[in-house]
Amino acid sequence: MPFAHLFAKPVRLLAPMEGLTDPLMRRILTDIAATLDAPYDWAVSEFIRVTHYPLPEHVFYKFVPELHHGGCTASGTPVHVQLLGNNLETMSQSAATAAKLGAKAIDLNFGCPAKTVNNHKGGSVLLEEPDTLYRIIQAVRQAVPSDVPVSAKIRLGYTDTSLSQDIGMAVRDGGANWLTVHARTKVDGYKPPAYWEKIAPFTALGLPIIANGEIWNKDHADRCISQAGTPHLMLGRGAVTRPDLTALIASTGQLDWADLCAYQLQFLADKTDNQNGLIGRYKQWLGMLTKGYPQAEQLWQTVKKIKDKGEIERLIRQSQSGQ
Repeated sequence: MPFAHLFAKPVRLLAPMEGLTDPLMRRILTDIAATLDAPYDWAVSEFIRVTHYPLPEHVFYKFVPELHHGGCTASGTPVHVQLLGNNLETMSQSAATAAKLGAKAIDLNFGCPAKTVNNHKGGSVLLEEPDTLYRIIQAVRQAVPSDVPVSAKIRLGYTDTSLSQDIGMAVRDGGANWLTVHARTKVDGYKPPAYWEKIAPFTALGLPIIANGEIWNKDHADRCISQAGTPHLMLGRGAVTRPDLTALIASTGQLDWADLCAYQLQFLADKTDNQNGLIGRYKQWLGMLTKGYPQAEQLWQTVKKIKDKGEIERLIRQSQSGQ
């Protein structure tokens, strides 16, 4: 099986999450995982939308600046480029451009539940049309070199799971090299629970299957692996809430609050031109950290209304020292 070597051991992947796992967050999270001796096998970029025209090179460099550095984050974690769209020609041409720029792999998004995306016939709405999935995957697979993997990310279905078998066969027959399954339908959104057991039938396809959805801790990971029938996991919001999640799953260690504060300061030190946006994104992350660290809740109550970055950094250092 092509690329079987990538799955010689259970893989742990960092999920693509629009507006959350951007290049800065990918750098931080993959560095933490590598430092704790539980590195991600790869990360997948936020989706890059493809519409009426093939994407130019500068768009790929904007969304995946790791392409300037061999397609990897600073810690050496490969980043796969995710595309979202329904036009065979522009999707395949864009994939070819990404491959030419050094993309480690091309991932195709058929799971995004956002109404705006679905209304433009992108993301999870395409799960209603397995034949369209097949044609898109086939066109992309034929457009990129054989040594560049093509994968797909789906949900269990759109309104229900009645087409799951047809969807899986379309992914396999289209030539995808592996499949990631988010264990909910589009209608389920992100509401618990995730139906890990409904991933298990996809393992009959003969492709590596990666399970995704509601994995917040080691117990969830262990139960997901058992119910889904696959050892391979993609970690999403749980990895942002507990940046040491790969290490907790692997039992290689954990990240204490003081060290996490150092990473928060690294985040705020980013030199982006949009410093107000950076502060907003930091607050988003801190809000999520409150689910994983009691100290984050205390810091959040102080920081949430502050707009001055210097003051926020001072408060982080104060929290880091235990004051």
